[in-house]
Amino acid sequence: MAEREIALGFRLIGIEDSFIGTGGEEGVRKFEELYRSGKYSLIMLSENLQRFMDRRMLNMVNMSTRPLVVFIPPAGGGRRRNPWRNWPREFLAWK
Repeated sequence: MAEREIALGFRLIGIEDSFIGTGGEEGVRKFEELYRSGKYSLIMLSENLQRFMDRRMLNMVNMSTRPLVVFIPPAGGGRRRNPWRNWPREFLAWK
C-alpha cells in the first residue's frame, strides 16, 4: 500500500494485491483492514501513513511478524534518495 507510482510499479511486475494508499485516517483504516484480514504475510506500507497511526497501532505493527509490516519510502523520496525508485525496472531486467 503506497503512493500511486509505487503501487502501479508493483502491479506492473505482477503483484496484483497492491493498493494506492490514500493519506490520513482513511489510509490507516484500509491498512488495518488488510492487516486484520489474515490474507497477507507481508504488507509493504508507505512511510507517509506512519505519522497518522496512533501509538497502539505502531506498537502492534512493530511487534508483528505475521503479517510482517515493512515501511517503504514515499514516491519522490523528498530529500532522501528513494531506493525503490528503480526497483521495478531493475527487477524486470533481471533474468
